[in-house]
Amino acid sequence: SCFWVAVLDGNVVGIVAARGNEEDNTVELRRMSVDSNFRGKGIAKALGRKVLEFAMLNNYSSIILGTTAVKVAAHKLYESLGFKHVGIIEHYTLPGMTHSILERMFFQLRYHRYRLQLREE
Repeated sequence: SCFWVAVLDGNVVGIVAARGNEEDNTVELRRMSVDSNFRGKGIAKALGRKVLEFAMLNNYSSIILGTTAVKVAAHKLYESLGFKHVGIIEHYTLPGMTHSILERMFFQLRYHRYRLQLREE
C-alpha cells in the first residue's frame, strides 16, 4: 500500500492512497482529494496516474474504486483515466453511521463503483 501527497509551493494540495489486495490481485484507489483552490489544474489526474503506475509496477491486474461523489467532474476524472463505471449501490451506508432516523433522511447516498482493467488474469 502507498500514500502520495501533492505539494505546490510548500503546501499540500492533494492526496491519494492505494491499497493492494493480494487475494484478487487488485489495487483499491482510496481517499483521493484535492484542495478546492487547486482543482482543475491536473493534480487529481497526476495522482490517479501515480496509482496506475504503482499498480502496473507491482503487476496488479486491475484498479478499483468506490465513491459517493455527486460532482460530475469526479466521475469524468475517473473515466478520463480509463476507469469503467461498473455499478451503483443505492442507499449506501458510510462506515460508522448509526442508521438513525436523521441519518436515513439526510444521507441517502449512491455509491458508484469503478474498475480499470490492466490485464487479464
